[in-house]
Amino acid sequence: MQRIIVIYLIFPIVLGAEWNYLLNGMDWPDLCATGDQQSPIALDTQDSRILITPRIYFGDYDVPLKGPIFIKNNGHSIQMDIPETINGMQPFIRGGRMEGSYLAKGVHFHWGSPNSKGSEHTIDNRRYDAEMHIVHRNAKYKDIVEAVEKEDGLAVIGVLLQIVEDPTDIPTGLTKVINAVVNIPIDESNTTIPAGFTLDEMIGDINHNDFMTYDGSLTTPNCHEAVIWTVFTQILPVSYEMVSKLWELRDHWDKKMMNNYRAIQETNYRPVYHRMGNA
Repeated sequence: MQRIIVIYLIFPIVLGAEWNYLLNGMDWPDLCATGDQQSPIALDTQDSRILITPRIYFGDYDVPLKGPIFIKNNGHSIQMDIPETINGMQPFIRGGRMEGSYLAKGVHFHWGSPNSKGSEHTIDNRRYDAEMHIVHRNAKYKDIVEAVEKEDGLAVIGVLLQIVEDPTDIPTGLTKVINAVVNIPIDESNTTIPAGFTLDEMIGDINHNDFMTYDGSLTTPNCHEAVIWTVFTQILPVSYEMVSKLWELRDHWDKKMMNNYRAIQETNYRPVYHRMGNA
C-alpha cells in the first residue's frame, strides 16, 4: 500500500496512521523509536560545553507581519503560519551553530494541564508549564518536505513558558495568538487574527544571546533528525489565564488537549552547548 504524506501546515508531518500523546510518544514507531538523535532532551547547564560563537541574528523579527495571520487547531497543538513582513521579507535567523539563513515558517506550542507541567525540554531537571517552538527552514531547500530529509534542514527556537502571579510585560504578539484559541476549540478549526505585531513580540525581552543548542529531531512523528535546536535559558513569564485557554482545546478525538509533550529522550553522547551572556 502506498503511504500518504499528510502535512498539517508546517508541523507535524505524519506518515500513515494517526498518533497521540497518551504515552507521551513512548509508543511512536520507526525513527521515533530507533533514532539516536531524538528530541526533546534534558538540558543541564552544568554539564554542557561552553560555546564560543557569534550571537544569533534575528532578521526582520522586528518588522510587523503582514496579515491576516492564520492559526489552526490541528488536533495535536495550535499552530500559526508565519507570513511575510510588511516589507515583503520572510523573517529569518542565522549565526550561532547555523550555516546560512533559516526562514521562519511556523509557531506551535506544547503544554501540560492544571495539575502538570508541559514543556518538552527541561533545564536543570525542571519542567516548565509550556513551550513555544518557532520553526525555521534552511533557505537552501525549497520546502519543508525537502528540508526534513536533510540533517541541516531545520532550526527551531524553543521558548519555555512559566505561569507566575501578575506577570508584567507579556509579549503582545503572544497574547494575541493565545487569546485567539477560543475561536478554534476543536480539531481542524481555524481562525485569523489581524497583523500588526512582530515575531519579536512573540518572544518578548528575554535574553536572546544566552541559550542551549544541540542537534536533534522533530518532537512529533516521524521525528526526523533534521533540527538544530536553540533553547533560550531565560524563562518567559505568562499568566495562568493565558495558559488555561490551551487546556480547554479539544484534540483529534474530541478529548481535552492536555499534556501534548513528548517524553525526554536519551542524549546518546551528543554534545550540548551553552552560549552564555550578552557578548
